[in-house]
Amino acid sequence: MKNLKYFISLFVSLSILISCNEDDRFDYLDNVAAPSNISALVSITQDNTGLVTIIPNGIGAVSFDIDFGDGTEEQTGVNPGEEVQHTYTEGNYELKIAGSSVNGKTTIATQPLVVSFNPPQNLEVIIENDAAVSKQVNVTATADYAVSFDVYFGEDTNATPVSGNIGETVSYIYQNAGTYTIRVVAKGGAIETTEYTEEFTVTEILQPIVSAPRPPSRADQDVISIFSGAYTDLAGTDYFPDWGQGGQGSSWSSFDLNGDAMLQYINLSYQGIQFGSAVDVTAMEFLHLDVWTAGGISTIETSLISVSNGEQPVVSNLTAGEWTSIDIPISAYTDQGLTVADIHQLKFVGDPWAAGTVFIDNIYFYKSPEPASGLEGVWKMAPEAGAFKVGPGPGTGDYFANSLEDVTTRACYFDDEYVFGLDGSFSNVLQSETWLEGWQGASPDQCGTPVAPHDGSGSSTFVYDEGAGTVTLNGAGVYLGLPKVVNGGELPNVPVPSSITYDITLSDNNNRMELIIDIGGAFWTFQLVREVPVIAGTWMLAPEAGAFKVGPGPGTGDYFANSLDDVTTRSCFFDDQYVFGSDGSFMNVLQSETWLEGWQGVSPDQCGTPVAPHDGQGFATYSYDEVAGTITLNGTGAYLGLPKAVNGGELPNVAVPSSIIYDITLSDNNNRMEVIIDVGGAFWTYQLVR
Repeated sequence: MKNLKYFISLFVSLSILISCNEDDRFDYLDNVAAPSNISALVSITQDNTGLVTIIPNGIGAVSFDIDFGDGTEEQTGVNPGEEVQHTYTEGNYELKIAGSSVNGKTTIATQPLVVSFNPPQNLEVIIENDAAVSKQVNVTATADYAVSFDVYFGEDTNATPVSGNIGETVSYIYQNAGTYTIRVVAKGGAIETTEYTEEFTVTEILQPIVSAPRPPSRADQDVISIFSGAYTDLAGTDYFPDWGQGGQGSSWSSFDLNGDAMLQYINLSYQGIQFGSAVDVTAMEFLHLDVWTAGGISTIETSLISVSNGEQPVVSNLTAGEWTSIDIPISAYTDQGLTVADIHQLKFVGDPWAAGTVFIDNIYFYKSPEPASGLEGVWKMAPEAGAFKVGPGPGTGDYFANSLEDVTTRACYFDDEYVFGLDGSFSNVLQSETWLEGWQGASPDQCGTPVAPHDGSGSSTFVYDEGAGTVTLNGAGVYLGLPKVVNGGELPNVPVPSSITYDITLSDNNNRMELIIDIGGAFWTFQLVREVPVIAGTWMLAPEAGAFKVGPGPGTGDYFANSLDDVTTRSCFFDDQYVFGSDGSFMNVLQSETWLEGWQGVSPDQCGTPVAPHDGQGFATYSYDEVAGTITLNGTGAYLGLPKAVNGGELPNVAVPSSIIYDITLSDNNNRMEVIIDVGGAFWTYQLVR
């Protein structure tokens, strides 16, 4: 989004740079990437003079140097989009365009240039409908003695042609499908041009060419699936019960996209889905569906239908030509008085009525996962001797145990990550290399590219049974420790299993994991340690003046800053806790009272009982990007500092978001955190201490 807010933010950022010391400034600039996609649009006057116009462009470039390739002095300091003219004699040349970023990093691209006073010859034109963009036509032209070409696409006879370098492709998106006269004019240094004309049929993409986004892994208790390849659907569901809409020309079919099944509702007036039996969705938080339409339908109305008290609708906007992911809060129905304990039907209504077709996939109810099991997070092999070993009994290493030197010589193994997700998912993250053995095709055993199915590409879930002391991985090719080690044997002497169960013991405040697996007469033992994020722990507002403030730039308090007295008068706010779990969970722990403002229903602002959804009752997660210096909280109602301050605005003037991103800086041996959030032209700054 390009608007005034970002201009102001850029101005503030530049001001900060200027005010910083030189070391900080250059550290920041060092992170700016070198320019990419360097090229130039080239045209030549058609008067036999050889006058060429060059317009350089590229991503991330703030200036360009142009070597004309004819031995003359190069042109330096050219701005993006600025025209440079140069006169050539007839011949073949090679332009060199050097684009430089703000920190002086340079990327050089070469581009051939033919200057000839002969008219273009051997013109060849390829005109194609784009395979991914509806009603987009791509034109490529090549010709001897040509520098550029113009394309008149024929939809608007007065339209300016689209130009490109000879040999490249230009594109145009039509308003309407149909047959058009497309004219291509190849131009060189001669007065004469060469043309090509074709009657071309522009087509509209009327069905999806890519699948809808795959839903995340969820535990069975967190989802009720109606139609989805990711979960187990309700039994006995009828996706076209025909409540009379068939007589209106509306119909249904199953559409298959490379093995991915989805529902297709044709000339959608209204359509229904009848469940095999009524379901109670009171514990669910959202209804999800993915919808694709080529156009004609601008909105879709989705109704839940209760056995006991009728139906209620929610309307969602659709974007033509792409999948629209829709998440409707169950509260949007209950707030209308609908009982959701006995939902037995869904209804979809198109607008305009019976005017277009929709494809629908991934229809399911869901809720946030249950609180963390204790395994969630990133684990690695402990960097120590005996981290993985095998012997005649659990915990023994009589047959083999790694040495301390192996931590270095097998570094590609010790950096493998075993990731337990808060949603019940599990993944092996193996970087570019892992340790390979002979049965995987390596000779001798060595670091190498991960080999399928143990390459981390498969999806998986895990189940942790704390009472039994076991963890089970579900999914072919996923593993803990060594891929060859499975229940009752070792690969390749046994088949790759679809699940593996390990005995597990947690210690060191649940940040160390001992795994034992019986392979049939021998036992492998693995020692794993959790990668604890540096921000993990409990944080509170610093008990000082300026602990929370707002102003025109990051760190400023021109508009408001708390006083030292506020630490006492707002003690119910200063004792709020922001808890980052080592498992990726996040909680607002607000005690019995927190600070409330007028938009939360109090007058005047005062201490009071926390108000939903900012009452700490919701389940949330966080991700910390150390390189970017950001924390993202995921979960409606989760926040740092003040609940009203969100990205781009303040509540209640904007909707409550499902996630918030904060910029952070750690100091004081990582025990102090400065948090900044841009609310749109103003910045809130918080000082938190561990």
